[in-house]
Amino acid sequence: MRLGLSLGYQTAWSTPADHLALAQEADRLGFSVVWAAEAYGSDSVSMLSWIAGQTERIDVGTAVMQIPARTPAMTAMTAATIDMMTGGRFRLGLGVSGPQVSEGWHGVRFGRPLARTREYVDIVRLAIARGEVAYDGEFYQLPLPDGPGKALRLALHPPRERIPTYLAAVGPKNLELAGEIADGWLAIFLAPEYAAAQLASVAAGRAKAGATMDGFDVVPSVPVVIGEDVEACAELVRWYAALYVGGMGSREQNFYNQLAGRMGYADQARQVQDLYLARKHRDAAAAVPLEFIDRTSLLGPVDRIAARMRDYAAAGVTTLSVTLFVADRSSGVQALRQVAEALDASGVGD
Repeated sequence: MRLGLSLGYQTAWSTPADHLALAQEADRLGFSVVWAAEAYGSDSVSMLSWIAGQTERIDVGTAVMQIPARTPAMTAMTAATIDMMTGGRFRLGLGVSGPQVSEGWHGVRFGRPLARTREYVDIVRLAIARGEVAYDGEFYQLPLPDGPGKALRLALHPPRERIPTYLAAVGPKNLELAGEIADGWLAIFLAPEYAAAQLASVAAGRAKAGATMDGFDVVPSVPVVIGEDVEACAELVRWYAALYVGGMGSREQNFYNQLAGRMGYADQARQVQDLYLARKHRDAAAAVPLEFIDRTSLLGPVDRIAARMRDYAAAGVTTLSVTLFVADRSSGVQALRQVAEALDASGVGD
């Protein structure tokens, strides 16, 4: 199992210099990849381009580039350009986002996200491989059939004809699609105790494509808080868990809430959502079960985290990407060093 660093979004309480310092420390420690996210604030591409130019070995990955935000051809151009500039260090993570962001921010209908994703990945791969981009799909038609457009070929020669592609997926059908058409899965709230059912969906997709799980990258983003008191460590993750389980999406369509339900926390997830949507955010955070937080995070002393890393590796995780819950840059750097120490102690490092 390898280590990754999930930086998330640029926020008001961190600076670009903070993110860069953490990425450089992860590079020095031998982490395999650093990921950046986007929603409706900072974009992942700009952040990673800046980081890529100031690191040496670590891969840079989008977790994610939003499918409704860019045409597939634009995504192919961007991926090929960063891959060229970094000498083959780019990983392309894609996701459909959710209906509120897709329709409210990008003005793109959310309907039939799986079919749209399949076509999108087809076109991105065709373009990066420098094939003539002609596509007749339900969502994308290239060139348009009633105009002067012509089928074009990527003018750039990237170092690789196939850039590793990852899908952010939560539901069973989306997991199966990730297994079928992607090179890896970007997971959230992955608990080793419940990973088998999710990975069974991924494996079903791999089988559809005539492939096995060999070489498929399973990449959960896992909160980490290091300290002696596990319950105190969990307090730092509560607000994050409550945001996703309670407020990330509508009452009828919250993928993370549904995931918590499939993991056996349906009643608690419903309570968290009711409180969050009633704007009782503090109460919503308090209602997130400690067990849920502990099972989906790395909490406690280094030796406990090392033991938990063994659980993740045994469950099938191949790249464990940590999300740091720290007060400042120096404590973040220290946490990265302790995470690397824990991996060494676990005996499951690649």
